[in-house]
Amino acid sequence: MTTANMRQIGVGILGWGVALVMFLPILIIGVTAFKTEQDAYALSLIFTPTLDSFREVFERSHYSTFVYNSMAVSIISTLLSLVIAVPAAYSMAFFPNRKTQKLLLWMLSTKMMPAVGVLIPIYLLAKNTGLLDSVPGLIIVYTLMNLPIAVWMAFTYFNEVPKEILEAARIDGANAWQEIWHLLLPTTLPGLSSTALLLIILSWNEAFWSLNLSSVNAAPLTVFIASYSNPEGLFWAKLSAASFLAVAPIMAVGWVAQKQLVRGMTFGAVK
Repeated sequence: MTTANMRQIGVGILGWGVALVMFLPILIIGVTAFKTEQDAYALSLIFTPTLDSFREVFERSHYSTFVYNSMAVSIISTLLSLVIAVPAAYSMAFFPNRKTQKLLLWMLSTKMMPAVGVLIPIYLLAKNTGLLDSVPGLIIVYTLMNLPIAVWMAFTYFNEVPKEILEAARIDGANAWQEIWHLLLPTTLPGLSSTALLLIILSWNEAFWSLNLSSVNAAPLTVFIASYSNPEGLFWAKLSAASFLAVAPIMAVGWVAQKQLVRGMTFGAVK
């Protein structure tokens, strides 16, 4: 066996090992969801599967409202982020100035700031504007939270588009919006699709802002899952069932769109 083959086998084993480690928590949640509370506490490996936890999750009042809130906040905030990010990225990619790179770095630096550091001012703003515990309030916060990522990714994809294409369109009389709509969006569709999928995942999984800015009216699935932790203790089986139902849709979307996601992430990597 050659050194190249051994290296390839080693990389394959390492890749499978990392994948299994990352999948292990999901496997534990999935198995625990089919246990009774007694089996879940005992960490028993031998048990009789039951759907009681799932039945209780579905029968719990207003479960559909939590699902609706998660879908509305994730999808609408993603669309708003892209609507704002695409023109911004277009401007910085094709009409840069001396401060463009500094602006991009500043936007990225906001993602490194601990969210708890701005919790009080954002909470007070939401309260004083009547947006506290409301779907529009969460949409605004999620949009601003994901906007730096959307701008950076869109800027990267636009930067890979040959400038000559836009110059030819301008000679034919195309304006900025026509360039974006008829040239950039079709050309960078794989990249923007992967960006949209990433933003939906980030919004769907966001827990910090949803727990602090919503309670009843706008509470998404993250708040619903957290409700199984109360002074009486943790209900591991029911908590696992609620968690499994929350992550299953986004995992299914990621699995179906994995080719598009990989294609978008590598867009422009090879010319």
